[in-house]
Amino acid sequence: MNRCIKTGVALAILTTLTACATDDPNRRAKTGAAIGAVAGAVLGHQVNSKSGRFVGAAVGAVTGATVGDYMDKQQQQFEKDLAQEQQQKAIEIERLKDNTLKLSLNSEVSFDFDSAAIKPAFEPSLTKLADVLKTYDRTVIHIVGHTDSTGSDEYNLKLSQRRADSVVAYLVRGGVPPDRLRSEGRGEADPRDSNATEAGRQLNRRVEVFVKPVVEGAEGSAYETPAAAAPTGTPTTGSK
Repeated sequence: MNRCIKTGVALAILTTLTACATDDPNRRAKTGAAIGAVAGAVLGHQVNSKSGRFVGAAVGAVTGATVGDYMDKQQQQFEKDLAQEQQQKAIEIERLKDNTLKLSLNSEVSFDFDSAAIKPAFEPSLTKLADVLKTYDRTVIHIVGHTDSTGSDEYNLKLSQRRADSVVAYLVRGGVPPDRLRSEGRGEADPRDSNATEAGRQLNRRVEVFVKPVVEGAEGSAYETPAAAAPTGTPTTGSK
């Protein structure tokens, strides 16, 4: 099966999975996990391994000269629409050096302890997030889940992946195209601070949303895995 056929089949599967989602939360979670997995497979076949250029994309691109302005406007929209969440420390918005927007979701606000089910009270915030992502559609969104070091490596990795998949599934239901989304669980492998203290463990429990611009001539970079976090030493609130 050649690359184009594989991509077409994967996109068809994504469409079917999205259409089959119901109001049953367990089925939603399973659908989200499948969407995340297939979306990763689709994107993997759309980046030319030799040139790094993106091929066969439905996602548009911005020129290098306008990418800064494009991401400025998107950041301003996030900050406006999510002002209440920022005040409540539920979501933090950061601009990275490569024009990527990074949104950190407070795990205490977004998930119950030891659960990958999004709290109903946090769903309106994710709906706002989805609305901005739909408006600024020349981006790829990476959802990355993290835990602290409490518990086994394997369990933490699975929990972080399930949480990332839950966010992906919610954004898809909110109208964000699956081919713009990727999910990844890193468990305890990417701490922002030391797990030796409660403050550090709280900081390490998080879900991060990386919004990367698709730039003409360098489209493949939007699909590259976000880099590990730099330790900050700044405590925050949260739960595993």
